[in-house]
Amino acid sequence: MSIETPLPPAAGARRNEDIALDLLKFIAVTANVGRPAAPTAGFVAGAAPKGDDPVANLLDLYRRCLQAVDRK
Repeated sequence: MSIETPLPPAAGARRNEDIALDLLKFIAVTANVGRPAAPTAGFVAGAAPKGDDPVANLLDLYRRCLQAVDRK
C-alpha cells in the first residue's frame, strides 16, 4: 500500500450516511411516515394536504438525520 491509498474502514466502522439512513428508518417506522394511514373507527385526524410530496418529506427527514449524525 502506498501512502496515498486510503485505508479501508475498520471492521464495524460505519459511514455517517449509513447511520443517518438507519435513523431515518427508525423514525419512519415509529411515526408511520411514508405509509398511508389505516382506516380506524372513531376520530381520525385530517389527511396530509394533497400537494404534500411524501418523497420530498422523506428526503428532508434524511437530510435532517444526516445533519444530526454529523454533529455528534
